[in-house]
Parts: sequence; C-alpha cells; structure tokens
Amino acid sequence: MATRKSSAKDRPSYRCTECGWTTAKWLGRCPECQAWGTVEEFGGAPAVRTTAPGRVTTAALPIGQVDGKQATARSTGVPELDRVLGGGLVPGAVVLLAGEPGVGKSTLLLDVAAKAASAEHRTLYVTGEESAGQVRLRADRIGALDEDLYLAAETDLSAVLGHLDSVKPSLLIMDSVQTVASPEIDGAPGGMAQVREVAGALIRASKERGMSTLLVGHVTKDGAIAGPRLLEHLVDVVLHFEGDRHARLRLVRGVKNRYGTTDEVGCFELHDEGITGLADPSGLFLTRRAEPVPGTCLTVTLEGRRPLVAEVQALTVDSQIPSPRRTTSGLETSRVSMMLAVLEQRGRISALGKRDIYSATVGGVKLSEPAADLAVALALASAASDTPLPKNLVAIGEVGLAGEVRRVTGVQRRLSEAARLGFTHALVPTDPGKIPDGMRVMEVADVGQALSVLPKRVRREAPREEEARR
Repeated sequence: MATRKSSAKDRPSYRCTECGWTTAKWLGRCPECQAWGTVEEFGGAPAVRTTAPGRVTTAALPIGQVDGKQATARSTGVPELDRVLGGGLVPGAVVLLAGEPGVGKSTLLLDVAAKAASAEHRTLYVTGEESAGQVRLRADRIGALDEDLYLAAETDLSAVLGHLDSVKPSLLIMDSVQTVASPEIDGAPGGMAQVREVAGALIRASKERGMSTLLVGHVTKDGAIAGPRLLEHLVDVVLHFEGDRHARLRLVRGVKNRYGTTDEVGCFELHDEGITGLADPSGLFLTRRAEPVPGTCLTVTLEGRRPLVAEVQALTVDSQIPSPRRTTSGLETSRVSMMLAVLEQRGRISALGKRDIYSATVGGVKLSEPAADLAVALALASAASDTPLPKNLVAIGEVGLAGEVRRVTGVQRRLSEAARLGFTHALVPTDPGKIPDGMRVMEVADVGQALSVLPKRVRREAPREEEARR
C-alpha cells in the first residue's frame, strides 16, 4: 500500500506570541523581536498562495494633491498633553498611554474626556476596571462633568463596538485594553491573542470612523508595556506616564509619535482635586532659602527639550559601622559612586571614604543624564567640608574619571532657563556659547577648578575629633 506523502499543510508551523513572526521550525529565540521562549506551535504551515490583482478602492494621487486637512490635530483641552502629542489628537489616531498602577492614568484621561467633549465632538469613556459609579465619584471630585461625555462600563468587545454605533463619538477612551475580551477568541482578557484582537478591532473602528482613540495599557514589573510587542507597532502614538506615587510630579513622555517629535515631555501635578498641567514646573524641584546651606547645589536638566532647574542635596556623617552607607534618592547610585571616587582621587578629598553619605534630589525628580555630574560632585564636596556654595549658583557639566569636565548638549537653553529664574552665576564646561545677559559664567576644565568656588575645606568637627583622640 502506497504511503501518503506529507504535504506542507500537515507540517506544523510556529509563531512568536510577542510579535507574530512565523517560521517552519521551532527556535528558542525569536529573530524578529529577540524575545526568548515565545515561539510556539500553532498549526499547519501556511500554504503558498498567490493573490490576484483586485479592484482599487481609492485611486493613487500625487502626494501634493492629497488633502492634509484630514490629519489636522484637535486640542485635548490639556496644553501639557497637547505638547507631547504634537498639537493635539488627530482624527483616526490611536494613542497608547501606559504607566504603573496608581500613577494617575485614569484621572488624567477622565479630565481629558471632559475638556475635549462638546456638542460637535462627543466623548465616550469606556471603563473595564471600575464600575460606572466609581468613575462618576472621581469625576465629581476632579470636576470632570459634561453633558457630551458618555460613560459605559463594559468588558465585552462587541458591546464596546455597539456603543460606538449608538453614541458616534469623536473621541474614545478605553480604560484599559487588557480588561476587554472578544467572545470569538479563546483565552482570558489580557492574554496575547485577546489584546491583539481587541486592539486591532478598535484601531480599525478608529480609522473607518475618523475617531481618535486613547487606550490605557498596563506595564510589567520591568516597566515595559504589557502584552505583545505588536501592540506598540499597531498604534500611532505611545506615551509613558511616569512618577513616584509618593511625590506630586508626573511626567508624560513620548516614546513613539507618528504625528510629531518624541523629545517633548508634559509635566503634571497630582493633588486631591485632580491633576493639573505645570507650564513652569521648576518650582517643585527647588527649596528657597534666605542663606545657602552646605551640601546643596543646583543644576539644570533637560527633560526632552524642556530645561528644568533641579536641586541636588548631599549629607555626610561619621559612620558607626565598618562599611559606610551609600544611600541615593532620585540619583543613579553608580554615578554617585563615580563622583565619590573622582573627588577622592582627583579632588584630594579624603574624608569621604569612611563616612556615611546620603544624596537626593528635591521634589521627586530623577536625574539620570550626565550633565548633573558636576552638581553632584560639588554637593558632595560642600557636605564634606561643611561649607556652602555661593548663592544663586548653578553647575552644569559631565565629569569624567580623569576629573575633566566635559561639554553637554543644550548649554545655552539651560543657562537661559537659569537666568529666567533669577540665578546669576554658573559653572559650565569650556566654550559654552552665547551667555544670557546678567549671567556670570565661570568655565572650568576639571574638578579642581570647580572646587575653587568653595572656601578652604576645613571641617568644623576637626577640633572635637582631636579632643576625642586625646
């Protein structure tokens, strides 16, 4: 009896659950998205088919004749969010907003829903995580009530599409995409297949209706957006909502934007009455004092293209244990350790090795760019010598392991922001460019020159330590 030859239809096929890449054999790592352990068998290999030319629905036009008015952005009513989006929401655009639990995503989008609603542009807010009553209570608290804002609590995709037919909104807010499921797809809500299907259906509905859509996304423990990586490729804009839940500051940072740049950051303040945009957030990061205090130094950081004046604080105390403590808040521990080594070796400050050192920022801001190195080094040196830095001084520059002070980007913008806030003196690397009027700038080439702004480094506790030894 003749044996039947195996055909391409009978051979198993494998697909990556993260990005959807398919292959005829199993691999431990997906070569498309570089994820490990995501290639799984899903059925027979697809047969090779050819597609015959079909009927053209829309004729191709020269790009100069394409109507660009359809892609005109409409303001959300929140200027800080418009800044990150590139002017507002474009009809048919799909925006994914991701952030940690409790950071304020729902509060922000409920405020956007109320401000963007009007008689000509209805807004539909669909919640899958809370009841309609809970959302109403939050709306009462933050003042987000409008007659043209519609609210629905649904977790079924077909019901959400039915609401779109009845309300016909110009803006849809889905909170969140991981809580909605399609009855035609197997699996629990939030699974790879369900998220792909729900997102695909909402994106198709947005493009067909010219409706803007805001999707709320969950994040993993590592801070990455939960679900398949394909979700980020499908949407038009990806925003990250960042902030420490114990601080008032919240940042909306653009990661992907098909309608604008990704170097803009929106600043918000979260309080009991809701969330408000901060056009000038530098006040949150500063402590106004009549007299300077040892261990404090100011710097200017760039969040996107926006300069922000921030304060670095340091404190050194005698250690009571063999291994001194090194505690940081808002600063990278590795960079603080580097500055300690540079100060000890290049700055000849030997009092830091056997002391507990605490360093932090003010207002919950996180300084990760190298331009804050010089301010961190000066704050540590000021704390070690117990002598304050001159008043109205800002320090900008990257410090290398050889003790040199390197140039950083945007020095002129940083100095202009410092001058606007009333600071008159600055330490910068060599060749800073145009200096703002009223600003006195000292160019430093290494840490030794930068430490010259401190008085003679003699600690006040020295006499007491000598008496203790006697």
